[in-house]
Amino acid sequence: QVEVVESGGGLVQAGGSLRLTCTASGPSFDDLAMGWFRQAPGKEHEGLACISKSSDNTYYADSVKGRFTISRDNAKNTLYLQMNSLKPGDTAMYYCAASADMGGLTLRPYEYSFWGQGTQVTVSS
Repeated sequence: QVEVVESGGGLVQAGGSLRLTCTASGPSFDDLAMGWFRQAPGKEHEGLACISKSSDNTYYADSVKGRFTISRDNAKNTLYLQMNSLKPGDTAMYYCAASADMGGLTLRPYEYSFWGQGTQVTVSS
């Protein structure tokens, strides 16, 4: 079993930045592919970014490409999402997710078995 916990959300003005952090405990962190997702009220889960076990591969949704950066520190069992140039449309609950048996890197939510409780990001105009 993997426990995933997000932190770092908050209120920020449009154009500002936030860095989200996710820690995962349980089986070896470097055996997990990791991803960031978000869900705004009334909308479906949206995959944002994912990263392979050894950081050699990343993938971004078009909506955040060039603004968000995913990274991980396997020595610290920690995943990050650096979010720059934030917009009001980025307001959502942000979730970290882990996969122990993913084939190719993907943002399909059903490929991730372990999810955190989420951290709220609110971007004011």
